[in-house]
Amino acid sequence: MDQYPGITTPVLTYRCAAYRCRVTTVLIIENDSGSGPGRLLNWLDERGVSATVVRAWNGETLPGSIDGYSALILLGGGMLPDEDERSPWLPAERELLRSAHGQVPVLGICLGAQLLAHTFGGEVQGNYGLPEKGVTELTLLPAAMDDPLLAGLPSTVRAVESHQDQITRLPADAVLLMSSERCPHQMIRIGQSWGVQFHPEVEPERVRRWDSDRLRSLGFDPATVNDEAERYAVELEKTWSAVFGRFLDLTD
Repeated sequence: MDQYPGITTPVLTYRCAAYRCRVTTVLIIENDSGSGPGRLLNWLDERGVSATVVRAWNGETLPGSIDGYSALILLGGGMLPDEDERSPWLPAERELLRSAHGQVPVLGICLGAQLLAHTFGGEVQGNYGLPEKGVTELTLLPAAMDDPLLAGLPSTVRAVESHQDQITRLPADAVLLMSSERCPHQMIRIGQSWGVQFHPEVEPERVRRWDSDRLRSLGFDPATVNDEAERYAVELEKTWSAVFGRFLDLTD
């Protein structure tokens, strides 16, 4: 598949502390300058796992295959998964996702989850339903009870949300794991590929950088959004570091 032009900066590779390193590298694709890996990098380092971050939004070329990587993580972005003219790297990202699926564990976050659904036969719609911003309560569905990442979690958990687009139809072989009041498709699994509409990687510092006027236009009070991100920060760290750790267990 042809790559898009305009490579401007080198791919970033984060290395763990030398005394803890294993020969394990996770490939992370950034789709937006404001949607970086956040605390995923800390969780990777704690496990002695390296990360290669490809900033696709900045013109960096995606690898043609998953060879040499132990997992694939697709991050969020403000585009739809088939807006190729707006984001010309998306065809290569979908192809990489196809090649990784069934070969290594895959985690798609927000847009990444929508890419997973779209690529394997589901449907995503823009500006669909009601938006979600900030800390949101999620309900675990029966299929989550024996899911490798979620088994043993309480029936409801919290996560940070930031979306207006949604997965509106699941691929035929997808398993639905979580829902929320405003978004029925919060977490799905297809084989060893998971997609989450929410943002386990987001810390309170990033929430504080969200545009206040934008939040108000969507019906959210900026002070409440910021306060709740701080109030639940420890809980969110505990929940999603554990879930992400289980994801990394699959790379061993």
